[in-house]
Amino acid sequence: MYSSKISGLGYYVPENVVTNEDLSKVMDTNDEWITERTGIKERRHILPGDGNSTSVMGVKAAKIAIERAGLTKDDIDLIVFATLSPDMYFPGGGVEVQEMMDMKTIPALDIRNQCSGFVYGISVADQFVKTGMYRHVLLIGSENHSGGLDMTTRGRGVSVIFGDGAGAAVISRNETGKGGILSTHLHSEGKHKNELALQGPSTRYWVPEIMQDDPQDDIPYYPYMNGQFVFKHAVVRFSEVIAEGLQANDLSVDDINMLIPHQANLRIAQFIQKKFGLDDNRVYNNIQKYGNTTAASIPIALTEAWETGKINSGDLVVLAAFGSGFTWGSAIIRWV
Repeated sequence: MYSSKISGLGYYVPENVVTNEDLSKVMDTNDEWITERTGIKERRHILPGDGNSTSVMGVKAAKIAIERAGLTKDDIDLIVFATLSPDMYFPGGGVEVQEMMDMKTIPALDIRNQCSGFVYGISVADQFVKTGMYRHVLLIGSENHSGGLDMTTRGRGVSVIFGDGAGAAVISRNETGKGGILSTHLHSEGKHKNELALQGPSTRYWVPEIMQDDPQDDIPYYPYMNGQFVFKHAVVRFSEVIAEGLQANDLSVDDINMLIPHQANLRIAQFIQKKFGLDDNRVYNNIQKYGNTTAASIPIALTEAWETGKINSGDLVVLAAFGSGFTWGSAIIRWV
């Protein structure tokens, strides 16, 4: 068995900045209301005609990650693409990345685990590298939320939260055999699947319902979130899966150098930080300027933390996510 490590990181966000004040012009909301509930001040949205899409942003982030890993596209053995917002219903974004980057006929695997997609993707990539099947796996988390949000007062509880962007990591064989990705821990609880969901368009609410002259008002074409219910479950599951990862590696909270939680809501992250007694230098949040970018949130935050020197060789880095499904997970990494 080999061990794996993160050998390269990159991210991309659209240039178009949407502030809370901008949103107040199209729905009944304001900066104070959004900031108090979410901690978000601004987010990025794709603009029509700017050339971006979920897959295009993923490619932009991937190219940076591959270059920083000291590799070329021809060194990549597998693409793992995590998103809830693919360019097409099918096929998924992984094959689009393979085509856009003119890669060899390597396999492409798509993951549909929403907010925990990147952590699930790390687990998948880690296993492929550990078994020796692949040496370098390109993992991408990318989301284009803005085109599918209800940008009216009716949808404000969800629409003010989400932003667009992409992050990528190259997971490589750790030749030193020391450190790297120590373990990953994954869970799900499907009985709560409807508490945070987009039920249509889908095979439940397919083309005939969409195309009829008198569309049914009760078909849920926009995301739904039971905010308080999700919040209460998130803080519990975050805590559990972080503790699980530490225990599995005979580590304690004192060993954590950097916790990067999925950027769902700043209030959730602050609750977890307080519960574990972590100071501000040991937790990284950037939801204030990007909003919730779902599968992209952890790799964007991880890349920023690394770029700014907040993560260094030998540091214990903990990633944790919770989201729709419900699904949640953590990854424990000794940085190399």
